Amino acid sequence: MADSNNKEKKISFWSGVKAEFGKIVWPNGKQAFRQSVAVILISVVAGIIIGLIDAAAKSGVNWITSFQSLNF
Repeated sequence: MADSNNKEKKISFWSGVKAEFGKIVWPNGKQAFRQSVAVILISVVAGIIIGLIDAAAKSGVNWITSFQSLNF
């Protein structure tokens, strides 16, 4: 006793997927290039910021742990 309703749901799902793919607006070459450059620049800037925060945190931890040798 196969469920015919299940097959209709699968067909409906794939036809919905096809309809949604038809609505996609793909960027042209110039837009894709500009967006790629923006992503790369933002990634580099974020990496630099994270590196600076990491270096500051490392220096802070080293500074705090240097008091260990003062015999408190």
